[in-house]
Amino acid sequence: MKFVSWNVNGFRAVLGKGFAETFAALDADVFCLQETKMQPGQATFSPEGYHQYWYSAERKGYSGTAVFTKREPLSVQYGIGVEAHSHEGRAITLEFEDLYLVNVYTPNSQEGLARIDYRMQWEDDLRAWLLALDAKKPVVYCGDLNVAHNEIDLKNPGPNRGSAGFSDQERAKMTQLLDAGFVDTFRFQHPDATGAYSWWSYRFNARKNNAGWRIDYFIISSRLAARLQDARIYPDIFGSDHCPVGLILDDNA
Repeated sequence: MKFVSWNVNGFRAVLGKGFAETFAALDADVFCLQETKMQPGQATFSPEGYHQYWYSAERKGYSGTAVFTKREPLSVQYGIGVEAHSHEGRAITLEFEDLYLVNVYTPNSQEGLARIDYRMQWEDDLRAWLLALDAKKPVVYCGDLNVAHNEIDLKNPGPNRGSAGFSDQERAKMTQLLDAGFVDTFRFQHPDATGAYSWWSYRFNARKNNAGWRIDYFIISSRLAARLQDARIYPDIFGSDHCPVGLILDDNA
């Protein structure tokens, strides 16, 4: 089963940058989007053979998630069961026969960590959501998680220490999640890979110079690790300040 996740930084914008061709070429069974920045009906994309689910923020032009799936889910849930997190379109959970798929656009802590208290509450509530799902069947959790977990996960860790996405608080929450029984699939397969990033600032020729951050993930329940075939990043795919990331799980394990 092939999964792809991509923060498109505006779905209407990426549609004009070859998204349909990229979508077809990647040929994922499940394709997750973050930061769609649109309301229902503002754009149309209906690939043959896919069911689609959208969760828009109440605020126009902001946040938002979507999932396209070849396999029809048993159920779909929007949000993570906490009213405080139910206004920005940040999480969609699909239940399949053998696993849950949770597509998330994690809140940014913002400059000066202005939103760090909300981010910490989100992390705790999201972890509780994932653990409750994991108690029923294994979980595939993906999206723009807005954190570079370790120094290897960004080009310039020193100058960025303490900033949004690389604060001690955010990194500790990622560690806490992984310690609770989850696996960062890319690091599981590529523990020492350097220069492996999924987001680059639009400033300072960051992408050209590969001065990036790895903040887009596929994280799985540890018992799914035996099914892990491939975890990858697609840095050569353009259209957003992020690139897609991917996961392949063996259906037969």
